[in-house]
Amino acid sequence: LYPLVQGYDSVALEADVELGGTDQKFNLLMGRTLQREFGREPQVILTTPLLEGLDGVQKMSKSLGNYIGIDEPPGEIFGKVMSISDDLMWRYYELLTDLRPAEIEALKAKCLAGDENPRNVKANLAKLIIGDFHSAHDADAAEADFDQLFVKKEIPDEIEEKIVDAGEYKLVDLLVAVGMAASKGEAKRLIEQGGTRVNGEKISDTGAAVKISAESLLLQVGKRKFSRVSSR
Repeated sequence: LYPLVQGYDSVALEADVELGGTDQKFNLLMGRTLQREFGREPQVILTTPLLEGLDGVQKMSKSLGNYIGIDEPPGEIFGKVMSISDDLMWRYYELLTDLRPAEIEALKAKCLAGDENPRNVKANLAKLIIGDFHSAHDADAAEADFDQLFVKKEIPDEIEEKIVDAGEYKLVDLLVAVGMAASKGEAKRLIEQGGTRVNGEKISDTGAAVKISAESLLLQVGKRKFSRVSSR
């Protein structure tokens, strides 16, 4: 039923051209079929390749959690691109950059020959993507922050500060209160997975409590999220 309903859109809109992913080919062709049935000129269809998500298996999808959001902060985009496999990197170069196929093949050959470090090529990919949706300056800053955090193992210079009422908080509640977890369930999972630190100390007890005072406390969730929390 769905292909028929979508196909009729082409009839109602009197479409001349319709663009869709390769997974939509059948639906697009249904539009051509219905247009003929209504005595109209069949539309031209154009299909584009599907971009694999960060897992390198399924198509990129927000519902699958394997996506890079174009409106995400530059640092988040940089980190996500750096997390993909070296093999998937070439697919992203092909579909997400303006480099010509010959240029991509030349880069790939250098990596295979050991003349170029795939890590640096991937970092350049991240900067190209950030440059498209943010700016070249943001791309450079994101790379510097990433290197400081993951190469030099340092704490970022700029950390968001959060102010809450003084007192004792369950860590689970605090993570939600300062926006580092969307729910208590997510906060518990982050703690159980060993992805939460307080002043550099890993916390694995979901029942742990922390005291908030005028002296700031450093929260870290995962590898890229930091917040300094203090009281009013």
